Amino acid sequence: MESRLHRKEFDATARGPLHGVRVLDLARLVAGNTLSMVLGDHGAEVIKVEPPEGDTLRAWKVKGVETSWKSWCRNKKSICLELRNPEAQAIVRQLAREAGILLESFRPGVLEAMGLGPDVLHAINPKLVIVRISGWGQDGPFRHKPGFGTLVEGYSGFAAVNGFADREPVLPPMFMGDCYAGIYGAASATIALRHAELTGQGQVLDLSLIDPMLAVMDPQTANFRLTGKTKVRTGSRSTNTAPRNAYRCRDGGWVCLSSSTQGMTEKLLRSICREELITDPRFRTNPDRLANWQELDAIIGDYIGARDKAEVLAHFDQAGVTIGPIMDAADLLQDDYVAEREALIEVPDEDMPGGYVPMHGMVPRLSATPGVLARRAPKLGEHNDEILRPALGEAEFSRLAAAGVIRG
Repeated sequence: MESRLHRKEFDATARGPLHGVRVLDLARLVAGNTLSMVLGDHGAEVIKVEPPEGDTLRAWKVKGVETSWKSWCRNKKSICLELRNPEAQAIVRQLAREAGILLESFRPGVLEAMGLGPDVLHAINPKLVIVRISGWGQDGPFRHKPGFGTLVEGYSGFAAVNGFADREPVLPPMFMGDCYAGIYGAASATIALRHAELTGQGQVLDLSLIDPMLAVMDPQTANFRLTGKTKVRTGSRSTNTAPRNAYRCRDGGWVCLSSSTQGMTEKLLRSICREELITDPRFRTNPDRLANWQELDAIIGDYIGARDKAEVLAHFDQAGVTIGPIMDAADLLQDDYVAEREALIEVPDEDMPGGYVPMHGMVPRLSATPGVLARRAPKLGEHNDEILRPALGEAEFSRLAAAGVIRG
């Protein structure tokens, strides 16, 4: 299928506002790679320090192609070290001297066991920002438990409120907990970096996956304290406003509609020629509509269900009603809005059909420094020569490569 996405080229000379900041990324999987991708997109030199088998993210392949790696690891370099070897650990300590940020996602205590604990690293580089990513945090009773995003998506209360009341709780079909942690972590790391620039003082950022998930789930606990009731699963419906739901059209397409203000609800009812419902005691106010949501949903669902998706969208758009299509990946590749905004783009990739891989554009969108596409996701150990040979010297580089300390 031909895509409408804009094709963008990589430019190794591109510079962003974080140019000159070196990031040593020892983390694995999504949270760390999301964090370092945001920094790399805005100019930081991100050096992935990978084991001989590569970051675990490389193993997530579709038809033999590392699609996850390509998306989350653009604008990075890769060196490959056998980190169980003390000489490899010494290389990391040497690289840390010139780094602004170091990321890791080992279980608590592993970094210390490798001789790379915060006390050691700060003795080498007092300004270093050390980001420690884990499922449950560096302290507390769960510190040694494994902590994939799935577990925190359940523990945080998200799964309990996601799905339908008569079915099982539903976990998200994407890497929600990891991505939230990565985004929070990128913001936190730049805050700490600014502090280090002003004061010369580095610090440790204890980034658990559970904390950001609990943050985005608020105010669930405050609501429980007020009501004594936990939120029930309501599918696509809202417990705060009505109407709000997903509706099926005559041709099988789906739309989502939300009328979270009184004015929008009245506009919606007029647009379906049911103006009399505005003063109907069942639907007069938002609390009335919440109490009678099934009747209101049936009325709206009948109207939408009698028309094809394109007709529904055109009609409500003209009426100024807040409605939108429910899109899938095939739709997004063909969508004019997504293409023109460059929310999704295509970049060169030799492994993909047609020579281009689609991925998200720059987030956030900054007016003066809009982010850069400097380089594609690296091959394993691709930048050993560029980074390690000058740092170690020719003789030492060759010796460590021959000894299997430097790999790839």
